[in-house]
Amino acid sequence: MKADKFAVIGVGRYGYTIASHLAEKGAKVHAFDPNENKIERIKDEVAFAVTLDATDMRALKSQDFHKMDAAVVAIGENFEATVLTCVHLLDIGVKRVIARASGSHQRLILEKIGVKEILTPENEVANVVSEKLLNPNIVSFLQLPDNHEIAEIIAPKGCVGRTIDDVGFRNKYEMTLITIKREYEIVKNGEDQTEQHIIGVPKSNMVIEHKDTLVVFGAAKSVERFIEINESL
Repeated sequence: MKADKFAVIGVGRYGYTIASHLAEKGAKVHAFDPNENKIERIKDEVAFAVTLDATDMRALKSQDFHKMDAAVVAIGENFEATVLTCVHLLDIGVKRVIARASGSHQRLILEKIGVKEILTPENEVANVVSEKLLNPNIVSFLQLPDNHEIAEIIAPKGCVGRTIDDVGFRNKYEMTLITIKREYEIVKNGEDQTEQHIIGVPKSNMVIEHKDTLVVFGAAKSVERFIEINESL
């Protein structure tokens, strides 16, 4: 099911772009920032905006964070506030906590406290981040002209165990399956490891497996429709 309720904590330039792009796509966005001017700037673009210090656990508990599909922590220079906010959100039980880091040192700290999705503004363009938030199946995508894209999609459950021909990428969804990335279990240096390899041009009778990553080309709406239909099966 497509995610549609998000909290964005910190609505400076980066957080503002993520929040506004999510809202443009029809998501219900709750924006939070301790700076009243920033909240004033975004309040008409999102469903809910409030001045709030996210490092205050009681303030966080006063909001419905447990009902959100994800919370994006986009606090700027104050990394201590980012860490404390993430700890609180994880304690509250937020489904997905996505945090902003600058550099490998900050990334390591966030990983240690349990944050699994980490944004690096230098590498993650805000509108790409919002697309991945809206569709958790999308691993990455390349936006092309005329609302087309090349997307890497974790195989939706409705595709697993079916052949490529049966799924009907081209006939049913007007998309092209470019290739498949598949995980293989190997033993390396005496340890069990997982490696991902590209299959090449997949044949129509190939069966899609659990954990396959499908690389597809098509209109953005076609990709969204494909994910939505096959995740609901």
